[in-house]
Amino acid sequence: MRQELDEEAFRARRERLVDGLAHRGYVTSPDVLEAMKAVRRHLFVPERLRPDAYDDRPLDIGEGQTISAPHMVGIMAEKLDLGPGQRVLEIGGGSGYHAAVAAHIVGPTGRVFSVERIAPLAGRARRNLEEAGYSKTVTMVVGDGTLGLPEHAPYDRIFVAAASPCVPPPLFEQLREGGKMLVPVGDVYLGQELVMVDKHNGRPVTTEHGGCVFVPLIGVHGFRR
Repeated sequence: MRQELDEEAFRARRERLVDGLAHRGYVTSPDVLEAMKAVRRHLFVPERLRPDAYDDRPLDIGEGQTISAPHMVGIMAEKLDLGPGQRVLEIGGGSGYHAAVAAHIVGPTGRVFSVERIAPLAGRARRNLEEAGYSKTVTMVVGDGTLGLPEHAPYDRIFVAAASPCVPPPLFEQLREGGKMLVPVGDVYLGQELVMVDKHNGRPVTTEHGGCVFVPLIGVHGFRR
């Protein structure tokens, strides 16, 4: 009974959070709003932080990493124009929350592949996704995200949940013609710009979509440790 009461309280707080994101104009897509109301963010944060799960801010998930603020997850999902049946690549899997939101939108006919360089985080993310009910749609892989995941390419959508000094070339190569990719590009300390890359005739067309702050993307085409 206590668990049922806790779940109901979490559900009410989650709905208030998402309604607030809509009211403030961060998210307008009905599909993204529905997904964020459905995915239980409290399952993706350490148990000690579950009371804070529905605050609109990043939270520590260990290993020097964070779960992104809900408004940023919503903004990225909406700008990517995620839809049913898409094949999606996430770089920087973290807790698995962002992948779960994407998985809810692409549905059972879609697929989300997520690359996380820190093995203990990837292991916890797999457990989180299992508990939340998205493990059949999301595949979590340990590796250098700047190299992408060529064995499952091409992807309809790619998003990077970490700050990169540039758009990693392997990710653009793995993007399907007509596909979209979002990457926070810039300086780790001074902040980044959220860059959209559209692939047209094999070439990148880029647009900027506002400032953001992410932990650094570490790898061959990212920042060094």
